[in-house]
Amino acid sequence: MTITERSFARRIDLTSLQLFVAVCETGSIGRAAEREFIAASAVSKRLSDLESGLGTALLYRHARGVDLTPAGQSLLHHARAVLFGLEQMQSELSEYADGVRGHVRVHASISAIVQFLPEDLGSFVRQYPSVKIDLQEQLSSDVVRAVREGAADLGICNASALAQGGEALQARPYRTDRLALIVPAAHALSALAAIKFEESLDEDHVGLHANSSIALAMHQAAARAGRAIRLRIRVTGLDAMCRMIDNGLGVGVMPLGAFESMRGGGRLRAVPLADDWAARQISLIARDFDTLPLTARSLVEHLRA
Repeated sequence: MTITERSFARRIDLTSLQLFVAVCETGSIGRAAEREFIAASAVSKRLSDLESGLGTALLYRHARGVDLTPAGQSLLHHARAVLFGLEQMQSELSEYADGVRGHVRVHASISAIVQFLPEDLGSFVRQYPSVKIDLQEQLSSDVVRAVREGAADLGICNASALAQGGEALQARPYRTDRLALIVPAAHALSALAAIKFEESLDEDHVGLHANSSIALAMHQAAARAGRAIRLRIRVTGLDAMCRMIDNGLGVGVMPLGAFESMRGGGRLRAVPLADDWAARQISLIARDFDTLPLTARSLVEHLRA
């Protein structure tokens, strides 16, 4: 850290940052003071000192409350990240005090969670019972963002998502899967051994979140065919997709392995997609695998094994 960076760090007071965020979230100094149980004059003084220390105005003050200046908007983004990091640090350190000897933050796509991670993480924690794994389900693009911004130590997602801002991240192969078209057992397409996605475009579709890797791949394939997807409904989970299809709302695309693990009563059929893009690489991603904490590196080695 340079002398200038150290000087800047000394001018930032964490309490003032907390009060600044409170003012931004409530829209006024008075409401922020009530929420934080502190006098409004003290909040105002803290904000003035913060602006003086940073050498720029952060708020437009008016009779109805406050608005953020461009500098204030930038500070709000960074202040939230700093405060979130402190909360995570407190949480992790308290776990060490309680006897937990390792903590790995993992963000993963729903496809990886449904198909692979229950067994793989289960065998890991049996081998390392003192390690806590904090697993969060995210869209693949959000997994990349979380790793890039430091909110996750390790990401598990579709490799294609790295093209969306993940160029500076490192990736290692984890698993592969293949997408399939899910149809009711009585549907005319259910008897096929495989199908091109374009052949399903005459059907109503039950789709996933618009920013999911599956939805993006489907729309790109439809565009290449000069067609549009007849989307009847969007759902947020694979189990909900199966229930919608089972009740006659259309057909849908999901990983074959996920379908096989959750199809239940067997009134649905999976027809593998014959398209090249339907074969997908699921990757482990990190900012730098070599600098991960020991417990995270152990998890990576276990998953790759």
